[in-house]
Formats: sequence, C-alpha cells, structure tokens
Amino acid sequence: MDVLDLLKKCESFDWDQGNEQKNWELHQVKKTEAEQVFFNRPLIVLDTYSQDQEKRYLALGVTNAGRLLTIVFTVRKKTMIRVISARDMSRKERKAYEEQN
Repeated sequence: MDVLDLLKKCESFDWDQGNEQKNWELHQVKKTEAEQVFFNRPLIVLDTYSQDQEKRYLALGVTNAGRLLTIVFTVRKKTMIRVISARDMSRKERKAYEEQN
C-alpha cells in the first residue's frame, strides 16, 4: 500500500509523552504544529526504514504559520499517526521540498 493511501485512512494521532516533550525541548516544535503538517499541502512523504519491525516514514511539510518541518513518524493500528521526531527542515530538505513545488 502506498504511504499516502495509508495516511488517508488515519483518523487520529497517538502521542508518546516522551516524544512530545523531546520535540519541544530539542526543536521547539509543539505537537499541534507537527500535526498541522499532515493537513497542509504540499506534503512530501518518503518511505524510510524499519526499526524493530516498525515501518518509519519521513514527511516534509509546512505548518499553518509557514514553518517548514521534517517529521519522522509511523502508523499504529492502521489508523493512528505516531510522531517520533519533529524538527525544522535542513537546508538540503528545504531545497528538495521547494523543488517539488
């Protein structure tokens, strides 16, 4: 199944308190900002790797305020997005994102 089709079936977010706190402390990204990326366009999603049998994805997108973020996430129980990491895009990621638009 294509990752974008998988995302269309997602109904909610599943936040781990540790990841939520880590994203704020390290990158000043609130969970609401990270969630906005999945609803705004353009959204670029790459199938990255599996860790401990869990498939992980990389999303490049924009918040409502225009902040460009990179989100590492997985899908749990086929309907919940679990954000693992959220941070500002690197220069290389920004360039790739802008080239897609």
